[in-house]
Amino acid sequence: MPDRPENRKHFVTLASLRPPRIAVVMAWLIGLGFVLAVALLFVPWVQTAQGMGKVVSLDPDDRPRQVTSVIEGRVEQFFVSDGDFVAEGDPIARVVDVDPGLLSRLNSERSQLEAEIAAMRQARQVAGIDVERTRQLLAEGLASRREYEQAQIRVAQADATIAEARASINRIETEISRRSAQLVVAPREGRVQQVNGQLGGQLITAGTVMAVIAPEEVQRAVELFVNARDVPIIERGSPVRLEFEGFPAIQFSGWPNLVYGVYDGRVRTIDPVAGPNGQFRVLVEPYPGAERPWPGERFVRQGSNVVGWVRGNTVTVGFEIWRQLNDFPLQYDRTGSETSEPGSGWGSTS
Repeated sequence: MPDRPENRKHFVTLASLRPPRIAVVMAWLIGLGFVLAVALLFVPWVQTAQGMGKVVSLDPDDRPRQVTSVIEGRVEQFFVSDGDFVAEGDPIARVVDVDPGLLSRLNSERSQLEAEIAAMRQARQVAGIDVERTRQLLAEGLASRREYEQAQIRVAQADATIAEARASINRIETEISRRSAQLVVAPREGRVQQVNGQLGGQLITAGTVMAVIAPEEVQRAVELFVNARDVPIIERGSPVRLEFEGFPAIQFSGWPNLVYGVYDGRVRTIDPVAGPNGQFRVLVEPYPGAERPWPGERFVRQGSNVVGWVRGNTVTVGFEIWRQLNDFPLQYDRTGSETSEPGSGWGSTS
């Protein structure tokens, strides 16, 4: 029935109501908001697997190296300081053995064993002649089988003694070589990141860290740790959005076009086994041909914190809300992850 004044005479109370204008406006706004909320449920949404991580070197040889002592002793002198640049083989520190006369005793023991080997070789030569002579006498019936076998045993005993002495010499030479390595050198070129100066003059054991050397020019990558629930959508080559620590960024994971300050990458590899924290490590490399390259090494160094989003399937906002409320895994679409490239609404940044 149309809302006309003549029709309201039957509804006296309704006709007497005069709602405030603000109430009418609020009612319209609430109704409009409800309509917009329902419409928003059908807007496309890009699912992402978020992970936290750090900047690392793609080549393991370019990661920070610990310089350790191979002997136990006392640190006599350091040759470098924090921040020094060193080349491969440059001295880092000198370690003095706790027993200064050990090398002399080892050399004397080696000389003694060498003399014993020389004597045993001569004895073995004589035993070999005795074996040949006993064999001839046995053939002529002038010696017994037992005498011939005893001569062979003496040859075998001489060979065993010589082999044992040689093994002892090898062990002594190994110990001499290890004990002689009193000069700790740099395993590769790089910048001295940290010197363990507290060790000066102290007694140390083998394996004690003397310094840390970090290469300056490296091929960088990002190490992300992703929840096991989201791993099924990730595969080699999947596009990734990265937000580096210290760089302002605006990121709407579901709407790739509304971003600022993020950088493009792609998945290089995924660990087949989860780490101790129950998360999987995802290694991300720069996306080749991206419009916006990663910041220089001066601004983003190894160890810098990174937040990453690995692209998944495209669904509706309503489905994503329902999935989040029920804690369901992401939808997996192999085709969608393979065809996404920077510049197609995902990789391009402002």
